Amino acid sequence: MAPVAPLCLTARDEDGTLAAAIRYWPVRVGGATEALLLGPVAVHPTRQGEGLGALLIQDSLARARAGGWERVILVGDAPYYGRFGFERLSDVEMPPPTNPDRVLGIALTEGAWDGITGKVERAE
Repeated sequence: MAPVAPLCLTARDEDGTLAAAIRYWPVRVGGATEALLLGPVAVHPTRQGEGLGALLIQDSLARARAGGWERVILVGDAPYYGRFGFERLSDVEMPPPTNPDRVLGIALTEGAWDGITGKVERAE
């Protein structure tokens, strides 16, 4: 499946070396609801701690919102992603062996996750 290209961003050093990247994938929740799956966010080990991951997350979420996307889901650490507005999605199920406590989402429009339940599947 192809990623959502307009949201897949990179950060490069002055010489063109890849420093960080972020990818998004189209998914469906509960069989019908469209969402974006964020991941991975990758930062080169020599560039970690510089805020590149945060920059890519913030920029790509703004682009997703501007592009009409309503919701984003990911599997990750709540303390890290919580600072961007992600919260635990207790009624959304990622395929096993995913830890349910790590399934997080953010509503890009007010109430976009309200009432959304079910399994996450790749979009057709």
